[in-house]
Amino acid sequence: MLQGILTARLLGVEGYGILGTIILFTSVINNLASFRMGELVIRYVGMYNESRDDQHAAAVFKSAALFEVLASLVAFLLVFLLAPFGAQYLAKDPATTALFRIYGLIILANLIAESSTGLLQILDRFRHLSALGIIQSVVTLALIGVVYFVQGGLLGVLVAYMVGKTIGALGYSLAAILEATRRWGKDWWRVRLGLLSSKARELVHFAVNTNLSATISLVTKDSEILWVSFFRGPVEAGYYRLALSLANLVELPVSVLPQATYPELSRQAARKHWDNVRLILRQGAILAGSYSLVITLVLIAFGQWLIALLYTPEFLPAYPALIILLIGYLFANTFYWRRPALLALGQPDFPTKVNLTLAVFKVAGVLIFVPRYGYLASAALLAAFYIVGSLIYVWRIRAVLSSVSQQE
Repeated sequence: MLQGILTARLLGVEGYGILGTIILFTSVINNLASFRMGELVIRYVGMYNESRDDQHAAAVFKSAALFEVLASLVAFLLVFLLAPFGAQYLAKDPATTALFRIYGLIILANLIAESSTGLLQILDRFRHLSALGIIQSVVTLALIGVVYFVQGGLLGVLVAYMVGKTIGALGYSLAAILEATRRWGKDWWRVRLGLLSSKARELVHFAVNTNLSATISLVTKDSEILWVSFFRGPVEAGYYRLALSLANLVELPVSVLPQATYPELSRQAARKHWDNVRLILRQGAILAGSYSLVITLVLIAFGQWLIALLYTPEFLPAYPALIILLIGYLFANTFYWRRPALLALGQPDFPTKVNLTLAVFKVAGVLIFVPRYGYLASAALLAAFYIVGSLIYVWRIRAVLSSVSQQE
C-alpha cells in the first residue's frame, strides 16, 4: 500500500496507469506460458512425501523446475517481441517499448520460482516464504522511496520493482534448492525422470488443466487493466488500477491463505479424512469472510476520504469502481479455497470448465460494455464473475464431499 501511495503521487493518474500496464503485460505473458508448476509440485511431491518415496518426490520437483525454465524462456522471448504492440496499443506511447522490454527481464529471475514456492509450501517452510516476502517488500519500498524523493520517474519506479522482485524470486529458488538437498541428499538433482513414466500422462493432464485454467483467468480477471487501457487509455487504467489496489486491501491477508490451505487439504484428502477437509473449509470461510466484511464496510465508509488524502483528489474517480469491486471480492475472499479444494479432491477439470464458460460471457461483456462505459463496466463484470463463479464452485465442492463420504 505504501509503495502504491508513493508511486501514484509521483507519477500521476496517467503514469500510474502506464506503470500498471507494463507490469501486468509482463505478468500476463509469463502466466500464459506458465503451467503453474507450483500447484503440480504441491499435489505430487505431497503425495510421494506421504508414502516416504523420496526418489519420486525429487523427480517431480526436478521435472517441474526444468519445464518451468523452458516456459520462462519462451515467456521472455514473447515479451521482447510483443513489447512494441504493448507500447502502441496499451500504453498508447510507442516510446515506452524499451520500458516494456526492460521490465520483461524480471522473468529471467523467476526461472524456477513457481516450483520453488510450491516445494517450500508443501514442506511447511512458510517462515522462509514470509521472511523472503518481507525482505522483498522492504527493499522495494525503500527504493521507491528514494525514487520518490529524487523524482526519478517511471523508469526509476520500474527498476525499484524489478530489484525487489528479483531478490524475492532468487531467494525462493535458493531456499527450495537447499531444502531439497537437505531432505533428499546432495545428488537429488541426478534422479532419473524416467521414474515418473507411469505417472507421465496424469502429470501432463494436471499441468495442462492448470495452465488452461490460468489462461482463462488471464482473460477474465488478471488482465483487467490491459482491457481498460486498450479500450479507454492509460488515464482510466490509472483510476481502475487504484480501485483494484484498494480492493486488494480486502484480499491482502486472504491472498496467502490458499498457499497454506492447499497443502493441508491435499494431505487430508490423500488420507481420506473428509471431516477434516470440511473443517478446514468451514474455518477458512469464517475467518476470511469476517475479515473481508469488516474491511469492506470500512472502505465504503472512508474510501473517498482515503483516496483524496493519500493519493490526491486527482484519483477520486476510482471510488465508484472500488465500491463495485468490493462486493465481488467479498464473495471471492470468503470462499478463497474454492479452487485449491477442487484440486485436492482430484477435480482439476472442473475449474477449467467453469472458468471457460464464464470467460465467454465475461469477454463478451468486455467487448460490449467496456468501450462504452469504461472502467466502471470492467469493475461490474469482474464482480459478477467472482460472485457467480464462487457459488458454482461451492456447490460442486459440497457435491464431491458428499459423494466421497458416502463411498467410505
